[in-house]
Amino acid sequence: MDIKLDPSRDDLPLMANTSHILVKHYVLDLDVDFESQIIEGTIVLFFESGNKFKKQSSSTEETYPSESNEACKFRMPEPCHIPVTNTRTVSSKVGYNDFVICGKGEKDTSGKDGNHDNQEQASGISSSKYCCDTGNHGSEDFLLVLDCCDLSVLKVEEVDVAAVPGIEKFTRSPKLRNQIVRELVALPADRWREQLDYYACCSQAPGCGELLFDIDTWSLQIRKTGVQTATDFPHAIRIQYTTKPQGRSVTWTSDQSGRPCVYTMGSPINNRALFPCQEPPVAMSTWQATVRAAASFVVLMSGENSAKPTQLREGCSSWHYYVTMPMPASTFTIAVGSWTEVKPEICSSNDLATERSFSPFEADFRYVGGCGHMEYPCRFQNASATTQEIIPHRVFAPVCLKGACQETLLPLIPPCLSAAHSVLGTHPFSRLDVLIVPANFPSLGMASPHLVFLSQSTLTGMSQFCGTRLCHEIAHAWFGLAIGARDWTEEWLSEGFATHLEDVFWAKAQQLAPHDAQEQRELRACLRWRRLQDEVRNSPEDMQVLRPNKEKTGHVSDSGSSVIKHGLNPDKVFMQVHYLKGYFLLRFLARRLGDDTYFSFLRKFVHTFHGQLILSQDFLQMLLESIPEERRLELSVENIFQDWLESSGIPQPLQRERLAGAECGLVRQVSAEVAKWVRVNRRPRKRKRKETEEVLEKLLPDQLVLLLEHLLEQRTMNPRTLQRLERTYHLSEQDAEVRHRWCELVVKHKYTEAYRNVERFLQEDQAMGIYLYGELMVSEDARQQHLARRCFELSKEQMDRSSAEVVAEMLY
Repeated sequence: MDIKLDPSRDDLPLMANTSHILVKHYVLDLDVDFESQIIEGTIVLFFESGNKFKKQSSSTEETYPSESNEACKFRMPEPCHIPVTNTRTVSSKVGYNDFVICGKGEKDTSGKDGNHDNQEQASGISSSKYCCDTGNHGSEDFLLVLDCCDLSVLKVEEVDVAAVPGIEKFTRSPKLRNQIVRELVALPADRWREQLDYYACCSQAPGCGELLFDIDTWSLQIRKTGVQTATDFPHAIRIQYTTKPQGRSVTWTSDQSGRPCVYTMGSPINNRALFPCQEPPVAMSTWQATVRAAASFVVLMSGENSAKPTQLREGCSSWHYYVTMPMPASTFTIAVGSWTEVKPEICSSNDLATERSFSPFEADFRYVGGCGHMEYPCRFQNASATTQEIIPHRVFAPVCLKGACQETLLPLIPPCLSAAHSVLGTHPFSRLDVLIVPANFPSLGMASPHLVFLSQSTLTGMSQFCGTRLCHEIAHAWFGLAIGARDWTEEWLSEGFATHLEDVFWAKAQQLAPHDAQEQRELRACLRWRRLQDEVRNSPEDMQVLRPNKEKTGHVSDSGSSVIKHGLNPDKVFMQVHYLKGYFLLRFLARRLGDDTYFSFLRKFVHTFHGQLILSQDFLQMLLESIPEERRLELSVENIFQDWLESSGIPQPLQRERLAGAECGLVRQVSAEVAKWVRVNRRPRKRKRKETEEVLEKLLPDQLVLLLEHLLEQRTMNPRTLQRLERTYHLSEQDAEVRHRWCELVVKHKYTEAYRNVERFLQEDQAMGIYLYGELMVSEDARQQHLARRCFELSKEQMDRSSAEVVAEMLY
């Protein structure tokens, strides 16, 4: 089936038939070729028959696991001495104009061989006609459907895991390949290292028969002639493939020092253009990956180990990472570039002691009051890990930003990690790498297991902007990663929580007094209220709903496939409604319960649901059950759904709160400063001698943002006032949020003396500059439009593809 979707308006299809068969582990073996801008190699997938049709047994029950806390150096398995099928003889110079190569030398024939139908199920997208229930013993072959896009698949084969020496040690059926895999994926937690070793050895085993495959726009479909059920389908397969330079899961670009790099940038299609996978979040799996690149490059990846390079041959190094916490394939992240590790100039012994890692073998595991996931080494049951306030962390950046990272970012990580621990408890992940990504990164930050990307925009100005963004990404370790949304349309479960928690973490990281922390939170609430009002005025109503599928949320088709509403709509990338409405809902609930009660509950919720996928009702039901009935004050899951999650516009409870609420002191101070600037702007060029000079107060960065937003509401501001405004607050040296508002003011009032600030912003702060292009064009001023086009021409080749398309539509 080849479904044609319009990326400007359509939903994102998740094609994998996860109800029939689930990937439990991936082994990737990849080469990164910067000259050809491709990643090529193999991926071996280890399966378990899907939970809907398999026979239930203790070794194959579907549960939701968590994460291992291993920080030791990974021991590579001894050479298996197996005659391995040669999967690396294909030249990297593939004909990319062909959509795909099917088998050896055959062009893609999808849509021509009758292997696909185009019917859609009401609840999702059907798989091919070859797909049948595992209980159906009819005449059709079982079809494995994987999510796949922009890949050239060269070969698919079954892996002969029975040929691995020593495999008989842990299996009762050494000659039955599927049974070997079943027992391998079900090994107990205390044998996790042995399990990884055997996964690696099995991935090197020879092939024992090529499998038929077909590929279309969104999926890879694989079958074995005569195999009619998922239970009998090969449980270990190897796929040889290459990415394409134009693939939408990774970006090939140059870093700020002009050196080539490639990284996953959080594409709407996730990782399906990096490797064939099962995208639905229910397909939680572990992985290990070996990546080879030129010796001058550093490979960073979502992995529990702090990998070190292994020299292979002259000029080539290999990096190996692994993850033992089952996660959705969409959370896999990689970045390859000439990064330099940023280290503090002085490292105290106290810091080393605080950040020490704990191996599962030395850990004191406590299984009393166990977790809600399958049994395996879990940090929440590790007595040492539960008290670890600051996990081991590293910072990487282009060499030209090393100084900025040492000054701004590096000192913030320990207090932010410690603050997060004080609020939520145990860190879900055992370590953290932070990378300053290239200027074309389309957002301010992105969190994945063990690895956070930050935009270079976070390094300018004072520490506030960097600190709050860092806290936001750290919060995702709990909400978004350790606890994920079962239905990706419920983004608020990730972004709403991270937005709400960033303020709490940042106040604690600064060690603010309670009153000062409250003032800071109220000021930020004021700013978000203004943004939410603006977003609601300027976005389609159907994209303002936090639970768009309503009672069908979490539903999938019989095969497990589904669609993500608005998943391919480019406008969605620039919307903040899930952040803002989610934030205000959680703020509303915390205020209703009181902070102490709410955050005590939140720690309990995290302990109960880490390592699992949730829906909105899981959180709301547990929250309401923890409140005495007399204090619920007509709160119910149904009311919250209706008022907050299933309606467009501003929620009624929020409107009532904002109308009744008094301004905090920091906001009142800004209001007073606005009045002063309005008076300054109205004064004639030649003032009377006795006229009193306005005394202007120093303002915090968030206050400056609010000040500039108020001044944007003024119809006119003369150049003299704008010049004084810039000099008073040194606006061109402030953080990116402040500079963005300043640039808007410059554009609105055509203040030509500061156009250089606008040009700099469009070049260096691409994650935030999209809106400015629109402002420059809407003005219909020839000079401003020329500025916009000139800046775009200078940066479009390096710009994120989706952002470039949006800007090009504005300009031409």
